[in-house]
Amino acid sequence: MNNTSSNVRAPIQLSGGFVVPEQVLCHATSLRKATRRISQMYDVVLAPCGLRSTQRSILMQIARSQVPSMSELAAALVLDRSALAHNLKPLERDGFVSVEIDPNDRRSRLVKLTSVGEAKLIESQALWLQAQACFESVLGAEKASDLRASLASIASGDYLQELAAD
Repeated sequence: MNNTSSNVRAPIQLSGGFVVPEQVLCHATSLRKATRRISQMYDVVLAPCGLRSTQRSILMQIARSQVPSMSELAAALVLDRSALAHNLKPLERDGFVSVEIDPNDRRSRLVKLTSVGEAKLIESQALWLQAQACFESVLGAEKASDLRASLASIASGDYLQELAAD
């Protein structure tokens, strides 16, 4: 019988001697994978109200910003304008937001939360709190708070300015 374990793989080597690590070492990849898992959980919990976590985030940012321009909203969400426009289409179709020409600058568009959108946010709040509690029950309140603070710092872009200063 062979003494090698069937669970052990030989390292993958590409041309030039580059060895592919067995585990993911990339922070960006790890964050994307974690974000997808967390979003899946939030989406399941939010499903009864008909919103996805990404949609709720957009509605909350519009409410927080109080009639932002498309550019302001895109910057706040760390999205490019074309991705934001794509994500706003179903929200506009469902009557949760309206996108209107800025009367002070006809080249700019303003995004407004409608009364239907406000009602949907209110409806989703209890479900969102359940999703938050679920996440914190797994990670722990203190770790969740620390994670939020770290991610907020990263999302702010401050760390990029520190890198540029070096």
